[in-house]
Amino acid sequence: MCIFCKIIAGEIPSYKIYEDENFLAILDRYPGTAGTVLILTKRHAPHIFDLNETEAAGMMPLAQRIATKIRDELAPAGLNILQNNGPAAGQEIFHYHMHIIPRYSGDAIRFKKPPTDPSLDELSTIAARLEL
Repeated sequence: MCIFCKIIAGEIPSYKIYEDENFLAILDRYPGTAGTVLILTKRHAPHIFDLNETEAAGMMPLAQRIATKIRDELAPAGLNILQNNGPAAGQEIFHYHMHIIPRYSGDAIRFKKPPTDPSLDELSTIAARLEL
């Protein structure tokens, strides 16, 4: 059983801020910034690809509610919403979860991407492959 499944089952204590039949939202025990919240699916699903329609549809409205509460109560300078899938993306716990990260001026968190400059042909080719 993964650590998030143990938290959901009540085997590991947590600081719960929201719970319903599909989700549990808790304070991150080891946050990068104060007030970071993790939204967990109650059903064990390793990645976004494994969510059912109800979980997928419910995640963003819940994230918005929590982000608004963080904004109103903690007054951060900004906010990140982060969700990782797979080791290359930085996923460490293979149970779907979303991070709601309040950002404060001068905090140590850095998300930087290396600059790239794909050609218009490359962009066109990728866009054609990904078109729904």
